[in-house]
Amino acid sequence: MDRGPRDELLGRLAEAVGSVSVVHPTRVAIDGPPAAGKTTLADELAGVLRGQGRDVIRATIDDFLFPRAQRYPRGEYSAEGCYFDTHDHGALKRVLLDPLGPGGDRRFQHAVYDRTADSVLSPPLTTAPADAVLVFDGVFLMRPELVDRWELRIFVSTDLETTVDRAVIRERRVSSRAEVERRWRERYIPSQQFYFATARPAEHADIVVHNDEPQQPLWEHRTRAH
Repeated sequence: MDRGPRDELLGRLAEAVGSVSVVHPTRVAIDGPPAAGKTTLADELAGVLRGQGRDVIRATIDDFLFPRAQRYPRGEYSAEGCYFDTHDHGALKRVLLDPLGPGGDRRFQHAVYDRTADSVLSPPLTTAPADAVLVFDGVFLMRPELVDRWELRIFVSTDLETTVDRAVIRERRVSSRAEVERRWRERYIPSQQFYFATARPAEHADIVVHNDEPQQPLWEHRTRAH
């Protein structure tokens, strides 16, 4: 396991991306619990890769949600609902992951849903260069439906109690501490615990980033489970 400044981690991750040798775009998953630091890491990695001259497609699971009316059949705080009812994995594979993968035509859409407006999106198709990199962040990216769709799998590990504290700070302008804590403790944390137990994401990761101290992270290269 290595520890170092964040810039060193980003350099190592960019090296890992560069080491992937495929004839289609490289699909990079950045997985982890809510408030673990996935989005920040993905944005930073995308910036480093663009600085190296790579064509980067930046996308997120938040743009592949089902509409709100479909997301809560088991209740707003259901952990099972969080895992099973929230994300449109069929659309994600159909419009983004499969077109960029082996045998795909590289014509993709980066989103199917606008979370702010709670409305379906259908952006125009874009054609990716063969050497492009998809940097995709989100929860549950190594579940069985998706685990084989990535050339590089990064798992951002953070103590689940730490994610609660971060979420309270992050959402203080829109939600009370009590609301955030209830959502995390009833919905998000139990759904992650279920995911850890059933999908074992860290075992499927190529790189695990321990992000409890974001400016001095720990990271380790792993041997994938099969």
